[in-house]
Amino acid sequence: MDTHLTKLYSDAFAGWELLLKNIAPNALHDSRARYDAPKCDEDTRLEVTGEIMDWIQDRSAPQRLLCMTGAAGAGKSALQQTVAERCAKSDILGAAFFFSSADPTRNRASTIVGTIAYQLGLKHPLFQSSIVAAVKRDPLIFTRSIQSQMEGLIVLPFKNLRMNTVINTNTFPYVILIDGLDECKGESNDTATQGEDRQTELLAAIRHCILDSDLPFRFFIASRPEWAVRTALEPGGHLHQVAYCIQLSDKYDASGDMYRYLQRRFEYIGLQIADSQWFSEDNINTLVEAASGQFIYVATVYKYISERRASPAERLKIILTWTPDKCQRTRPFEALDRLYAIILLAAKNAYEAVDTHHGRNFLLLFKAHQLCATGLHFDPTIIIRPPPDLLSALLSLEARAEESLISDLRSLVTLEKDEFGRLRLRLYHKSFSDFLEAESRAQALFVSKSRILTHLAKCCMRRIIECPLDFNSLPDKWNKLSLPVLYRRSLIEAIDDLPLFLNSAPAIDDEVICFAQNDGWQKLNNLLPLLYCLEGWLFGNFDKWINHLAAFSDKLKTQQPEAAATINEFVEKWKSEKTEWR
Repeated sequence: MDTHLTKLYSDAFAGWELLLKNIAPNALHDSRARYDAPKCDEDTRLEVTGEIMDWIQDRSAPQRLLCMTGAAGAGKSALQQTVAERCAKSDILGAAFFFSSADPTRNRASTIVGTIAYQLGLKHPLFQSSIVAAVKRDPLIFTRSIQSQMEGLIVLPFKNLRMNTVINTNTFPYVILIDGLDECKGESNDTATQGEDRQTELLAAIRHCILDSDLPFRFFIASRPEWAVRTALEPGGHLHQVAYCIQLSDKYDASGDMYRYLQRRFEYIGLQIADSQWFSEDNINTLVEAASGQFIYVATVYKYISERRASPAERLKIILTWTPDKCQRTRPFEALDRLYAIILLAAKNAYEAVDTHHGRNFLLLFKAHQLCATGLHFDPTIIIRPPPDLLSALLSLEARAEESLISDLRSLVTLEKDEFGRLRLRLYHKSFSDFLEAESRAQALFVSKSRILTHLAKCCMRRIIECPLDFNSLPDKWNKLSLPVLYRRSLIEAIDDLPLFLNSAPAIDDEVICFAQNDGWQKLNNLLPLLYCLEGWLFGNFDKWINHLAAFSDKLKTQQPEAAATINEFVEKWKSEKTEWR
């Protein structure tokens, strides 16, 4: 063979070999590592897959980036896999990259451009030769920024291909799919914040290299609505006006799809065990309702029920009657719990790594918000449910602290306004609430209700003690107190709730003694008439309020008789003076 040709082949082989060392084979849509990847049944998710495919096939549409966001377990990866297979069958799939935080070979940003370039290179030899030339020209290209890699390995090769008049580039596969962007964690030693930076860098590179050019590629990205994606898409974000958005959690009700998913699989099990009556329609409806829109829930249920060497009927019964008992060996929701634990732990680490959050307990604060969102019940008529901003103030956190608290949990919870215009925390899935409230499921991430009540009781006492008022010269009306509005509201909440929290909190004796030593009861004595005359919650529930405080005093007698006697004196005083306050 001619020496020159030999060298060309050798250089090409070396360039392609270097590329292969910088890709993630497991991230391909049809990789062996992703064998039997979840995808949609033919008669499910028809509306959303139809919308996605319409967007992909309408090449004249101005928006060439589709961002699909949705809660954890909403079925984003299954939709991506379905779309990938359809596009591959239609010969329009250019490349796909499926991130996975659990797979170290495909949870990094450093391999995504090389992997996409590899797949595009397989579509045409001239594209491949341009990639090889780029690698030969700069063997360190894989250490460059994502934008530099994208320009050298995707943009320039396609421009070279377009200059060849023999080739019709309009027929070149143009769809590029990226799944699970939120699971891109940067490099192995990167912090959570650095991982978010890599996600942001990738989105910026796509905007600069693809959307701001005349290249024909259409990108479809699926992700949980975490920080990098959320800030890029919201008003003011650099993708807000150029991206077509689909929000699974808000727009699509998948209940019917989940029903059909389970019905088909349960019927198949019935054929296997020769018993078509082993389940009922009510069983499926119960499971779909429990799923709260989570496809991963019904998929987990089916996987558990269909395991080999197990009775489907018995396992279905376990699912329907299962309660989180420490002694139970059965863990039907193990896969779901693992997902929740990964998200919650990542959010905890990211929150506590912020210097201004030093010393805070993320799990304690979030669980307080979660319990108050659902309501703390003290008797059939007393339910405490302070809005998030008020609770944050009571917890002595900065303004809008609730937003930073859930910043990395947007795939599981959201802040939204209720029918009265008040901000409320909402959990997308009941199963997440079940996870948080069961120690056998949350394990190391579990925070007990008693611990929350104890912390809230401490916060109420601290709010009263640290109140920056001159208690010797208070005004004659509550609304005249020289306090910011939110502080005044949180002080009301502290006074209203204190007896309820004290009476429900274990091991609070030392804090109660400290409260007395700092004139807490006397300060409360000065504030109580003003608050009572405001004719708010305390006015209508004073007897219950005082009875809870008296009950706490009785419980305190044995261990701290002096502290109990002090409380009891104020209880009797307030009972007798109540009529004079008006």
